[in-house]
Amino acid sequence: MNQLIYHITSLAEWNIAQARGEYQPQGFVQDKFIHCCYLHQLLTVAHRFFRGQNGLVILVIESSKINSSLVEENLEGGTELFPHLYSLLPTTAVKGALAFPCNADGNFTLPAELKV
Repeated sequence: MNQLIYHITSLAEWNIAQARGEYQPQGFVQDKFIHCCYLHQLLTVAHRFFRGQNGLVILVIESSKINSSLVEENLEGGTELFPHLYSLLPTTAVKGALAFPCNADGNFTLPAELKV
């Protein structure tokens, strides 16, 4: 099953990943995984962790193209599960990178490509 998952990062980090062929976010060494989310979780994650930040992109990831451990879990004790990737992300699994600017008030709106 090819389910899409999403990850928010800076355009600068994504550009580095494209040159390397794999993506490793800044927090990977400490966290040991890449934080991802499902579409319905995207704005909640953006507002919680990225409020007011510009220069961001949303990576649209095809889960079927990931050959390593993708685990659904909640490490904060809640009931909502989030996909976590316990390896580096091959850029070949990324279907697209969508610009994700914040609004004047620091909040986010889903890009038109992701609105259902």
